[in-house]
Formats: sequence, structure tokens, C-alpha cells
Amino acid sequence: MPFPTIDPQVVKRSAAAMDEYGPEFRYGHYVQVKKLSGVAALIGGVGALFAGAQLKPIRNLILKMKAQGDGPSPETRAKSWFRVRFIGEAASGEKVTVDVKGGDPGYGETSKMLAESGMCLAFDKLPKSAGQVTPATAMGNALITRLQNAGITFEVVSA
Repeated sequence: MPFPTIDPQVVKRSAAAMDEYGPEFRYGHYVQVKKLSGVAALIGGVGALFAGAQLKPIRNLILKMKAQGDGPSPETRAKSWFRVRFIGEAASGEKVTVDVKGGDPGYGETSKMLAESGMCLAFDKLPKSAGQVTPATAMGNALITRLQNAGITFEVVSA
């Protein structure tokens, strides 16, 4: 099912700014669920949370559910991981599948991505860009190299 995040807008903006993407580039962002009931629960839960957060008493109740600074234990974070699968198809029919994998996405890998982005902007030779640009436009392959060196894997599954 379509996954409602800002990612497609960022990717499409990168594609519009960079010739490497090609003129027929398309992008979709989906979440895979095993059962239709899972889709209904996800949509219902997110919708209820969003609607409830608009009302002050419910918003206050939601905010009290976790104290500021509470989060998963180091043991839970050590067991956490993520995998994002990208499936690409060229106009010629060629296909490629790439998995991006890492550890705890909520704390560990997000902080790596932010730190490596800052290091990349400060120290690497980058493509010329100006204004409000996306990470791909600003940092290109230099960021991918830094993320790989930090332990986030980019693996071609099939080509």
C-alpha cells in the first residue's frame, strides 16, 4: 500500500534536479503488509492517532503515555534493525533490486545518517549546488560512501 511520507517528494525533487535520473524517472513508496486486515489496522490506527492529536485533551493523554526522554533500552536497540528494498526498472526493461540495511533505525542509524551528512558537508568534495536542495543533490555519492563506511549496507540483490 502507498506509504504516506515525505520521501517521494524529496526523491522526485532530486530527480528533477539531476540528469542522472533520466527524463522518464518515476518513484513510488510503499509499505508491505501480509494481510488486508493489517492495512485496515494501520490506516485506522494512524487516522485515529492523527484525529485525536487535534483535540487538546486527547493530545495531552497521548503525550503522557511516554515521559520525555523515555525510549527503548540499549538491549532493545541492539536487537533492532531495518531493511528498505528498492526495485528499479529502466525504460529498456532492465531491472535491479537493492536492499539498504542497518541497525536500530530510531536512534543508532538515524544519528549515523545525520553525523555522516554533517561530515560530508564539512569535509568532502561535493557537487556544485545552491539554494534549498535535497541530500542527493547536495552530497551525491559521497554520502553513500560515508554511510557504507559507517556500517549501513547497500546490497544489489538482483540485476
